[in-house]
Amino acid sequence: MADRSHRLRIDGLIIETQRLTLRPWLLDDVDAALAIFGAADVTRWLAPSLDRVTDPAVMRERLESWMNSDDPPPVGHWAVVDQEGNQVVGSGQIIPLPPENRDLVIGYEIAPDHWGHGFGTEAGHALAHYAFENGQDEIFAVVRTRNERAQATARKIGMEWVGETEKYFGLRLNVYRLRPGDLDRSPLETGLIP
Repeated sequence: MADRSHRLRIDGLIIETQRLTLRPWLLDDVDAALAIFGAADVTRWLAPSLDRVTDPAVMRERLESWMNSDDPPPVGHWAVVDQEGNQVVGSGQIIPLPPENRDLVIGYEIAPDHWGHGFGTEAGHALAHYAFENGQDEIFAVVRTRNERAQATARKIGMEWVGETEKYFGLRLNVYRLRPGDLDRSPLETGLIP
């Protein structure tokens, strides 16, 4: 089995994995962001609900708000770049989970043209490491109950299902939790998945 634990590098806000670079968003990324957040197959599963963004000006405003945020690490938003083609293939974020904003949730969205390559798992795994490197002792993922693809991704990262709730965003969601020790035992770390 391949040892992937040494294939992750964190340098400030840049996170590099074997295949991906997670970096802050740029205004030049508007078209790539539209391919993600303009896709109904992506936005229908987001929690909280996020309307599809089809207008470049609206997408630019959202990117600017992410870029200008002064939240302390590990909170943030990243473009997920496939190193092979230097192309933005997804988005990732670590944000406070309402209503108390004490717990942090990781999220990752991959453009439909890039599904099926394990990018969501790899990005989520990288974000988990970033959160733990920045002092978190646990992180969460919230997934719509019918989103089987996202539930499988959370489990591949090593997250444990802790139940269903309607506490967050007014939606019925599955809640997954990850602690540093669980991440080290994830299928990604053991080389069982790409």
